[in-house]
Amino acid sequence: MISFRQYTISIVAIFLALAVGVVLGSQTLAADLISGLRSDRSDLRVRVGELSARSTRLDAEMAAADRFIAGSAGRILAGRLAERGVLVFTAPDADPADVDAVTRAVETAGAGVTGRVALTDAFLDASEGDRMRSALTNVIPAGAQLRTGAVDQGSMAGDLLGLTLLLDPVTSQPRSTPQELGLVLETLRGGGFLAYGEAPVLPAQLAVVVTGDSADAGQNAQGANLARFTGALRARGAGAVLAGRSGAATHPGPIAIVRSDAPLAGTVSTVDNVDREIGRVTAVLALTEQLGGGAGGYGTGEKATALTVAAVPG
Repeated sequence: MISFRQYTISIVAIFLALAVGVVLGSQTLAADLISGLRSDRSDLRVRVGELSARSTRLDAEMAAADRFIAGSAGRILAGRLAERGVLVFTAPDADPADVDAVTRAVETAGAGVTGRVALTDAFLDASEGDRMRSALTNVIPAGAQLRTGAVDQGSMAGDLLGLTLLLDPVTSQPRSTPQELGLVLETLRGGGFLAYGEAPVLPAQLAVVVTGDSADAGQNAQGANLARFTGALRARGAGAVLAGRSGAATHPGPIAIVRSDAPLAGTVSTVDNVDREIGRVTAVLALTEQLGGGAGGYGTGEKATALTVAAVPG
C-alpha cells in the first residue's frame, strides 16, 4: 500500500515536472517570439525606407510640377480675364501666401483686382447672426430688395455684398451708388465683420473667396456660412469661385458644403488645392469658366470632379 508520504512526494514531483516544463516551454516560446519580432522589425524598417524614398520622390516631382506651372502661368492665363474686375474675399483662416498668389494669378490673366476684403470670425460665426443681420438690414440701398431665401447670415451677407459690390451681370453696371457702397462697407467694418485697407473697394464682375484648411469650419457653422455666402455672391454676379486647401473639401469645410449641395455645386466653382501652383492657375481658369455659365469642383479633395478646368477658349 502507498503511504501518505509517498503519495505526497509523487504529487510534488508531478507539479515540479509541470513547472519545469512550463519554464522550458516559455523560454522556447519567448525565444521564438523575440526572433519573430526582430524579423518583423527588420521588415518594417525596409518598408519605412521604401515609403520614405517614395515620399521624397513624390515631393520632388510635385515641386518640379509647381515650378513648371509657375513658369507657364503667363502663357496659360494671358488675356483670360482681360478688362474684367475681380474682388478677392478672404476667410479668417486663409493663408496670406495663398491670397497673394491667387491675386497675382488674377492679375496675370489681365484682370484688375478692385479690392481685397477680409471676412472676420464674427462674419462667419452663427452666434453673431442676429447682430450681423441687424447691421445688414439697416444698410440695404434704397429701392433694393434682398432675395426672400437669404435668411441665414451667410446668404444675407452674400446677397447684400453681391448686390452692392458686383456689377449687374446683364448690363455690367453698378447697382449701388458710391455712397451706398461706402455705407455698407463702413457699417460692416465698424461692427467687426469686415476688414480692408485704405485703398477704395470698387465694384467688380467676378469674385474669388479664398479660405484655408478650415480646421474650425464646424464651430458655429462657419463652413456652412462661408459656402452660402459664396453661393449668394454668385447669384448676384457673373461668377464666383471658392478656393482653399484640402481640409476645406472635408466636411464640414465650406468646399465640402458646396459640393454636397446640388444647387450650389451647379453654380459655384470650387478649388481645393490653392496651396499648389496648379490650384492657383485653376482658380483663375474657373473664373473664366464661370463667365461662360459653367461650374465645377477641382483639385484632389473629396468630390472633386477633375484636377483642373478643361480647355477653356481663350
